[in-house]
Amino acid sequence: MPTILGQNQYGKAETRVVKVVRDGATHHLKDLNVSIALSGDMDDVHHSGSNTHVLPTDTTKNTVYAFAKRHGIESAERFGILLARHFVTSQVPIHRARVRIQEYAWQRLGGHSFARAGQETRVTEVTYDGTAWQVVSGLSDLTVLNSTDSEFWGYAKDEYTTLKEAYDRILATDVCARWRYGWSGDEASEPDWDRSYEEAKRHLLEAFADTYSLSLQQSLYRMGARVIDHRDEIDEIRFSLPNKHHFLVDLEPFGLTNDVEDGAVYFAADRPYGLIEATVLREGTEPRIPVDLHTV
Repeated sequence: MPTILGQNQYGKAETRVVKVVRDGATHHLKDLNVSIALSGDMDDVHHSGSNTHVLPTDTTKNTVYAFAKRHGIESAERFGILLARHFVTSQVPIHRARVRIQEYAWQRLGGHSFARAGQETRVTEVTYDGTAWQVVSGLSDLTVLNSTDSEFWGYAKDEYTTLKEAYDRILATDVCARWRYGWSGDEASEPDWDRSYEEAKRHLLEAFADTYSLSLQQSLYRMGARVIDHRDEIDEIRFSLPNKHHFLVDLEPFGLTNDVEDGAVYFAADRPYGLIEATVLREGTEPRIPVDLHTV
């Protein structure tokens, strides 16, 4: 039975691009996930395997990064228009370009500190053994980012170490935290749970934003210590923090520099990632009931 080629397209899906523009001490952040699909005169590649009309999908990825640097990201819509026009007008065989963009919103915490807007999940676990209560609460998926004031250098090296030392980097993580309350029932008044949660979260965010970080471990400890120091009702807090790596894109092949002081473009990697875990406790406090503070 004869067959014909129907609707078809190809491209690069989910290119993560982060653009940081520094306006003095105030930084502006754009975080996009860009998917491009191209279609046009593509019969030959399907029928004979000829790639003559095929612009590599790797090229579409590179174009996203280069355009982010060269043109900036005024808005997701404007950026998509620039990309679509480029592909259709620069490649004769391409008749249509579809650009889908997801933009991730960030809430400003300070000049260069941000929290992903409206993402975290609040959790709690209540245990009662007939005589004592134990309440463990916390949050997960609270994404935070500092666009500067973070370094990572002076680490141990061996023959397999290739990571370059960084003296000005993006630091980002998804905060997963569980904290154990000192309240155990008896005649003690219950804490104001809602206020305690909001205040613990506020101190976590403020500590993250205020810390000039030489390691994610250092930021973790400052966050935990700040909660313990400011919230008397909380005795222990455990963290699981994935290091959400942002790597500077190599733009030299396109004749572009990528200096952090001049609107750097980053690739936001999702895996593999470093995973930093630790517990911060109030000295001299032990749980009356064995507690599982697993954060993941």
